[in-house]
Amino acid sequence: MPINTLQYSQQFQTVLDAQMLAGATTAFMEANAGQVKYDGGDTVHIPEISMQGLAKYDRDNGFNQGSVTLKFNPYKMTQDRGRTFQLDAMDVNETNFVATAGTVMGEFQRTQVIPEIDSYRYSKIAALATAANKVTAGFTPTATTILEKLEEEITNIIDVVGENEPLIVVMSTKLRTMLNNSDKFNKFLDVTTFQNGAVNTNVKSFNGVPILTAPSACLKTQYVFNDGTTANQQAGGFKADTGAKDINWIIMPQSAPIAVSKTDKVRVFTPDVNQKADAWKIDYRKYHDLWIPKNRFAAIRVNTGA
Repeated sequence: MPINTLQYSQQFQTVLDAQMLAGATTAFMEANAGQVKYDGGDTVHIPEISMQGLAKYDRDNGFNQGSVTLKFNPYKMTQDRGRTFQLDAMDVNETNFVATAGTVMGEFQRTQVIPEIDSYRYSKIAALATAANKVTAGFTPTATTILEKLEEEITNIIDVVGENEPLIVVMSTKLRTMLNNSDKFNKFLDVTTFQNGAVNTNVKSFNGVPILTAPSACLKTQYVFNDGTTANQQAGGFKADTGAKDINWIIMPQSAPIAVSKTDKVRVFTPDVNQKADAWKIDYRKYHDLWIPKNRFAAIRVNTGA
């Protein structure tokens, strides 16, 4: 059986039936990577600063000495993911060049890589929030309860960190539609510009807090990321774990999640260079992870379903 199942042009259309999937919704998290110190290897260091508070000023002796502590906490990268593909030179020719390295990797990036990266990052945020006791669990939103609950959780965060900490909300498209149908939502609705990676988009905001959406399939608390070799995991990719819960929404500062990609590489070898076969060889590797500094959890709340 050939490695690839290709639709030959003389039998089928010459255009791939491309899947219409949402683009990366977590691109903005990579802009926060400048907060880390990276010296190579599999570990990054995120700074944590603490200091003493104000003390009484003495007119005879002056200031009371305070202390400032700056340390770099180590975080180990765990997600080393990759795949290799091979396209026979004749397969490329016989499909009228539909199956080229560029089209294959573009489709792979869009339908496999982006959904997995987004899903991992949201589930990692949920796991970190759970460990920090910043999760509201077991909430089933309805059109009559969703607005009140969302406003309550945003208010509780602002009450702790103040209004100068820019927050964002991430929720599924389905829940945003439910929110839109809430009777009182339009009273607090506005439109704002949000920069997600290199793309500026207009998004709805609630009381000044941008509401970003992601596919509901990417908003689960737990996933299984297949290793590609174990039985029933050879196809690679990922799926929601059997015990996973829906993430209703995530409230957090835009600067809180730090997504780091050490490697995001595509290698393409032509049939003349490939020593194993008369075929194009395509390698893809992404080595990445996500963390949240300890001092940012006061401004984070994850709401999950039953």
